[in-house]
Amino acid sequence: MSRLLDNGYCFACGSKNTEGLKLSFTSHGSSVTSVFVLEKRHQGYKDVVHGGIICTILDEAMVKAGIEAGASPVTVELTVRFKESLGIGEKAVVEAEVDRADSGGRKLISAKASLRRLSDNKLLAVASSKLLNMT
Repeated sequence: MSRLLDNGYCFACGSKNTEGLKLSFTSHGSSVTSVFVLEKRHQGYKDVVHGGIICTILDEAMVKAGIEAGASPVTVELTVRFKESLGIGEKAVVEAEVDRADSGGRKLISAKASLRRLSDNKLLAVASSKLLNMT
């Protein structure tokens, strides 16, 4: 696959995907953020957001940071460390930025992300990834 197309059906950010998260990202120079609230349909244990959904949000944020840096990235490695759970209905923010681009010709980009609960600014999860620039 050499050309990646956005048709609006991305599970994380697609505006046309009725089952998706519909995350909307804002660029802040070298970083991106998205504020969101998740529903019961996103839970794992009772009233707790499923960890896989948190991973999806962190991954999407890092890819968006790569796009903002001018790449057309896909994730090739993702590491997530959970610190505390996010409750259903709690407002949270994800922030991501590109850490560095590989100058060795392999087209790898390193990115990092964090997820915080807005009510108390508590750090809930951190992530790092390696992205492959497809352009």
